[in-house]
Amino acid sequence: MAQLMPIIYAVIALGGLGILFGLVLGVADKKFAVKVDERVSAVRAVVAGANCGACGYAGCDAYAEAVVRGEANANACTPGGVKTVKAIAEIMGVNADAQEQMVARVRCQGTCDRVTQRYDYTGVHNCRAASGIAGGPSSCEFGCVGFGECESVCAFGAIKMVDGIAVIDDNVCTGCGMCVEVCPRNIIKMMPADQTIVVMCRNEAIGRIAKNQCKTACIGCKRCEKACPTESIKVVNGVAIIDETTCTRCGACVPVCPMHCIVNFYERDLEGEAAATKQAKLLEIEIP
Repeated sequence: MAQLMPIIYAVIALGGLGILFGLVLGVADKKFAVKVDERVSAVRAVVAGANCGACGYAGCDAYAEAVVRGEANANACTPGGVKTVKAIAEIMGVNADAQEQMVARVRCQGTCDRVTQRYDYTGVHNCRAASGIAGGPSSCEFGCVGFGECESVCAFGAIKMVDGIAVIDDNVCTGCGMCVEVCPRNIIKMMPADQTIVVMCRNEAIGRIAKNQCKTACIGCKRCEKACPTESIKVVNGVAIIDETTCTRCGACVPVCPMHCIVNFYERDLEGEAAATKQAKLLEIEIP
């Protein structure tokens, strides 16, 4: 027993020191604790939560802190939409209007059957890497490379690669702009959601060459320019450019384009809805 006493004393001493250190740390924690504004957690809870950086900050936590500090606007979280803006405004006790709804548009229609290929690419499955090898495998150096970097960075699943080209679902796109940042060809552009008339081409080659590269390339013929009643479309560097601020969405440029590279997204969506409705009716007929 006498031999165990030193061990018992040592255990008691260590236990006492542990309790003492615990008390000291507890007191220090309370004394030196940094007070956190409860509004930070409240704002963080109502934002989109994708950490996409559309607000201009490193992530949702940084944005929430900036809002509470008064450095960031309540309407900067574009993925959150109107609902998030209203919630943040209520938390902060301010008035805020939602920003204009923006969507990303892929200004290219160069699917596999429309664009000629110069060589078979077997390198890294990456748009930027492929573009760095002799301008990429596609004959059109202005079009979609087709390896889906934009799809991989989209936190909302709004982008899918279809037949060698990126396709964005307007109904899912939140306008965060992450896809714009990673596209090496600069063919993805943020546009107002109501800008439904879009030139789906960025090919600046002269007409004959552009036509040989892609079946839906802009050839700079200026027919759209002449048809526009508000002079909102101009051919610049061989490709048609629409001024979104003056375009009335009349659609006069769409039917005159011989290459069908000007698209009316509103009519396209209506056609898609009509096709879906027709298919649904057929299924109702087939299924008793």
